Amino acid sequence: MQDAVLHPPQAAPAHYEHFRLAPLTGALGAEIVGVSLANLSDAAFREIERAIADHLVLAFRDQSLEPVDQITFARRFGIVEPWPYARPMDGYPELTELVSEAGDINNFGGSWHTDSSTFAKPPAYTLLYCVTAPPVGGDTSFANQYLAWSTLPDDVRAALDGLRLEHSTARGFGDHSRSRGSTAVTSTPVSVPPGHEDLVSIHPVARTHPVTGHKALYVNSGFSSNFEGRTESESRPLMNALAAHGSIPEFTCRIRWQPGTLVIWDNRCTLHYAHNDYRGHPRIMRRAVVAGERPV
Repeated sequence: MQDAVLHPPQAAPAHYEHFRLAPLTGALGAEIVGVSLANLSDAAFREIERAIADHLVLAFRDQSLEPVDQITFARRFGIVEPWPYARPMDGYPELTELVSEAGDINNFGGSWHTDSSTFAKPPAYTLLYCVTAPPVGGDTSFANQYLAWSTLPDDVRAALDGLRLEHSTARGFGDHSRSRGSTAVTSTPVSVPPGHEDLVSIHPVARTHPVTGHKALYVNSGFSSNFEGRTESESRPLMNALAAHGSIPEFTCRIRWQPGTLVIWDNRCTLHYAHNDYRGHPRIMRRAVVAGERPV
């Protein structure tokens, strides 16, 4: 049985002058209403920066964003990087369209993961905008990795602190996405370019957030392959246990998509999972990622 948990800003959110904020769960996440991201003042943006640091995931409803609006908003957080594993949106190299057609069996992002942890400097933020949503299903769940770290037993944290983990592109995408023989398993085919097929980056098991100073568990079932100096078979039992711990329900929130919803999340302290429960209906999203720093 999981002990009671609470991420304090969820219970006592700050007051904001430029919008209204409603926490989603006791673990993380908030919905924001009363602000237009296409016409955002500097003062309102500073409040959004404060809110994302507190709540980790923010959902903005009823937005009307052209691709250039999404890019402009994303650039306020930092450098917006093209994602090299899928064809960019026509005319907008910083955006990736994530398209699921009605006949797709697989979906994009259908495992608990943090975006591109295989990179030496993984993205700090992801901004996902809903263009078309299924009538039901297609939600995204998020998990607070501050809570995942802080709720581990003291002796486990002591053993893990300073340990490092390899994150592997081959582990994340598998042979189906290798550039020498790419096979589309969704309507957004992933193709790993030459030079990335064997990409491995080594990051701490517990990373310290550069803004909050808090430690977060940085293990995910999507890309984590083995502990530094250990084989995958030696690493797998503990990795699986940590990944399962990081996604227990008490650490999560779940966002239902509607056209015009934009969600931004902090990859440095969250995991996310795209639910694949809408077969027979299309789902179209636009994604931008903001460059991050080397995890420490």
